[in-house]
Amino acid sequence: MDCEISSARRQYPRTVLRPSIVIDRIISLYYFEFAKDYVFAGEYHDFWEVLYIDKGEVTVRADNILHHLKQGTIIFHKPNEFHSIYANHVVAPNLIVMSFECHSEEMKAFENKLISLGDEERNLLAEIVREGVNAFHFPFQVPLQRREDAPVGAEQLIKLYLETFLLRLLRKEKSGQTEERVSATLSSTAKENNEGEVIKSIIAYLEGQLGSKLSLAEMSDALHLSKTKLKELFKRRTGYTLTEYFGQLKIDKAKTYIREEPSNFTEIAEKLGFSSVHYFSKAFKKATGMSPSEYAKSVKARVPAVKK
Repeated sequence: MDCEISSARRQYPRTVLRPSIVIDRIISLYYFEFAKDYVFAGEYHDFWEVLYIDKGEVTVRADNILHHLKQGTIIFHKPNEFHSIYANHVVAPNLIVMSFECHSEEMKAFENKLISLGDEERNLLAEIVREGVNAFHFPFQVPLQRREDAPVGAEQLIKLYLETFLLRLLRKEKSGQTEERVSATLSSTAKENNEGEVIKSIIAYLEGQLGSKLSLAEMSDALHLSKTKLKELFKRRTGYTLTEYFGQLKIDKAKTYIREEPSNFTEIAEKLGFSSVHYFSKAFKKATGMSPSEYAKSVKARVPAVKK
């Protein structure tokens, strides 16, 4: 039997795959919605940490260097690098923070790096957070608390998505590609580029209409696209209907108002075109799982107590 196995291995030699980046352990995974005056005095630790600005802007200190980071930018903190965060007192920032152990030599390419992410990298980040919610109790804590009902493979997918995310960035860094060249490579046709611009126009239009009800006829006239084309293109490219996306924009704006302005809930409902504060509260709770007052309390209570 042993001879047969030996013979089979000689006939079909195995190739051991050589990984470039291996995540050994994950320490923390956060999606923070900070107040506009948030300050984290700083820390250092013996593992890697990445900070992504999902909304707004922050000032980050990395050892003795200050960086002003805006939406779409990620910064890497290497092991034992002192780092701190300051919001700008104007816009409440949303941040993704991940920390992990990785002893791969290729990680040195990320030391002292700030990188602007493209759509595919942002999608991978979203997958990491999504699988984090599947695998661990949310809001995330340190140490992470495993969910008993986690779907099969959730933790492994976090590792795989995170390694894929880092490998994509590593290739981008080593090739010297700018974001514009990466985008040009990923977009295979002029049609795709044009559709991307149309989606940006649709989103910009929706963001400008948050104080009113959505009128597909008016949008069609403003953007010079048929109603059918608008609905089909937006759903195909984003995965959301126009109504779903518009409703989520209103809720996101409501959260910003609650965190940044002294408006009461009736005023916020009026600003966002809700027919009544009751309907606003109902829509808010459906979208977030909390009433507006519960959300306000959670932000005020959470921000001073955040520990990374």
